[in-house]
Amino acid sequence: MVILGAGPAGLVLGNLLHRSGIDCVVLERAGRAHVQTRARAGFLAANTVRILDRHGLAEGLHRRGRAHGTCEFRTEGGRFRLDYGGLGLREQHVVYPQQYLVTDLLTQFLDAGGRIHFGTEAVSVRAMHSTRPSVTVRTPDGRRGRWQARYVAGCDGRHGAARRALAPGAVRHHHRDHGVSWLGLLVEAPPSLDAVGYAVHERGFAGHMARTPDVTRYYLQYERDSPAGAWSEDRIWGELELRMHAADYGPLHRGRIVQRSVVSLESDVLEPLRHGSLLLAGDAASVISPSAAKGANLAVLEAEILARALVDDLTHGDGQGLARYSARCLTHIWRAQEFSQWMIQLLHGPPGPDGESSFHNCLRTSRIESLRTSRSQQDWFAENYVGV
Repeated sequence: MVILGAGPAGLVLGNLLHRSGIDCVVLERAGRAHVQTRARAGFLAANTVRILDRHGLAEGLHRRGRAHGTCEFRTEGGRFRLDYGGLGLREQHVVYPQQYLVTDLLTQFLDAGGRIHFGTEAVSVRAMHSTRPSVTVRTPDGRRGRWQARYVAGCDGRHGAARRALAPGAVRHHHRDHGVSWLGLLVEAPPSLDAVGYAVHERGFAGHMARTPDVTRYYLQYERDSPAGAWSEDRIWGELELRMHAADYGPLHRGRIVQRSVVSLESDVLEPLRHGSLLLAGDAASVISPSAAKGANLAVLEAEILARALVDDLTHGDGQGLARYSARCLTHIWRAQEFSQWMIQLLHGPPGPDGESSFHNCLRTSRIESLRTSRSQQDWFAENYVGV
């Protein structure tokens, strides 16, 4: 088994296959240090924690992660807190930065004797409709090599070799650009509130997400096509204070901005996820906006579903799980995409004429008010916010 990509999907899959006695290798384009330090998501859903617990992969998150079940909405009309952990499914998130999770999974895989080749770029996937597909790779010294296996798992993202191998007529590609960009900021400062903060302002959205006791993630709705470094730190903090309504609810804890990135909110789904001996998972299967914190959670869920199906096929000759893999995962993916779309519309106004924006903004105000006052709406939010 060849696994492309050492993100959450590839590493969970590798750990589960290796523990089941399936010979597998992970090929990762980046170096180990980069893989273990790239900051991405930070919210793990309750079901994700259960999956990691089930397979003995949750020691680190139980030791260093923090349970979290509250979000706060701030608008021109006031603020309210929603303790979603006590509603709906009555489940919480665990705040655990993705780089910590990846480091845990990587260490456990290698300590158990798993094989990872860092700095090894997958160039192409061939013969995917045969029983011996192959992956052509470029090694760190520029030489080319080839790996063959019974199956190839494409966990190498939306621009990886797995997606590039798909013929245009073999896949349905669903894509939506939501027309919104965020400036993502990682700040060396403690959280400014004990909740996820969603602020709606006429100048654009602002978000506050705790990562560790000393590091906070902020988001600012940002001008399209502007480079991440276009704004000074003073301007960034000014916009955060303004949009988070700090004059009314207290100042933000400031600190050094250690990372900036521009995130374009997009949705991207491929159907089907199986193409002969090539199977897609994680961002290679679907990309979801960060508005609802679903990406890493979908990746872990898909990896467990795929691992079970592969073990059944390779050890028991039972291919039913692989036959159902695509349809089963797409059910979860589309539900997550639907909630992500709802969150985008809740937090952002659309580009366009003033009348259209005014209409949308009134709808958004009504949605937020329903979320504040309606128990059934709160239960629906809680179930979808935490669930995958």
